[in-house]
Amino acid sequence: MENNIRNEDLPIAAAKEPCCVNVEAGKTYAWCTCGLSEKQPFCDGKHKSVEGSTFKSMKVTFEENKEVWMCQCKKTKNPPYCDGSHNAIS
Repeated sequence: MENNIRNEDLPIAAAKEPCCVNVEAGKTYAWCTCGLSEKQPFCDGKHKSVEGSTFKSMKVTFEENKEVWMCQCKKTKNPPYCDGSHNAIS
């Protein structure tokens, strides 16, 4: 599948809803920016298989244990958090 995806076609929407994640204080998470990861909303390195990919994971470290809603449509204006942009996807 990844061999047929062009860099220009990214990011793709992994899902049309956010993912609730319980994050741990001091732990660094790698949020997927391309939409190809099979471990959504986290990066598994799939972006590296797209020729000429300009995508990389977004590293985020949290200061406290808490629940966050992470974007999976990859259209958010406030990454890695969901801002409701998935509601505009048809």
